[in-house]
Amino acid sequence: MQDSPRHKGLRSKLIDHLASKDIHHEGVLTAMRKVPRHVFFDTSFLEHAYEDKAFPIGAGQTISQPYTVAFQSELLDVHEGEKVLEIGTGSGYQSCVLLEMGAKLYTVERQIELYNKSRILFRQLGYYPKSFYGDGYKGLHAYAPFDKIIVTCGAPEIPERLKTQLKIGGVLIVPVGFEEQEMTAVIRKSETEFEVIEYGSFRFVPMLKDKE
Repeated sequence: MQDSPRHKGLRSKLIDHLASKDIHHEGVLTAMRKVPRHVFFDTSFLEHAYEDKAFPIGAGQTISQPYTVAFQSELLDVHEGEKVLEIGTGSGYQSCVLLEMGAKLYTVERQIELYNKSRILFRQLGYYPKSFYGDGYKGLHAYAPFDKIIVTCGAPEIPERLKTQLKIGGVLIVPVGFEEQEMTAVIRKSETEFEVIEYGSFRFVPMLKDKE
């Protein structure tokens, strides 16, 4: 897949823009500098790939605004080899950023069109997460516990099943709300105790629940 000097230049400008918006996690900036965001776009929209905007990707979903990807990834603070669950594979862009940060990634997608498309893209780009088609609300109990969990769509409340799939000391990053979401970190302190921290408002497409 082509990643031209022009693409790399536009990506570098985007990273500088993110740094100017107080994204300072070197692991996040380095990962986003490496992942070619334009390959997740249809060719007719390539000129929009390095704008700091969300963009439709089909099936009623979007590829998140780069700042949002960076913000969630910074909160998640992935370290090499950590076991990470991603709810909402979408285009696969956030997945690739997490993989570049060193995550051992498990990713779940509800839309069959996006699930199939992302699996092809992963192989073409040389990334190999464990991809699953299914209901993200349920998480992946068979593979739990996870060091980190990230939800890339708006949840009406903090999903209880995902909380229970965290290791003690683990972190869940989830946007919570309806029309607008509050970016929320849930830290598992013990078997029964969780700390919740809120980090401001964002807008995500809604999380799909119990859809056949």
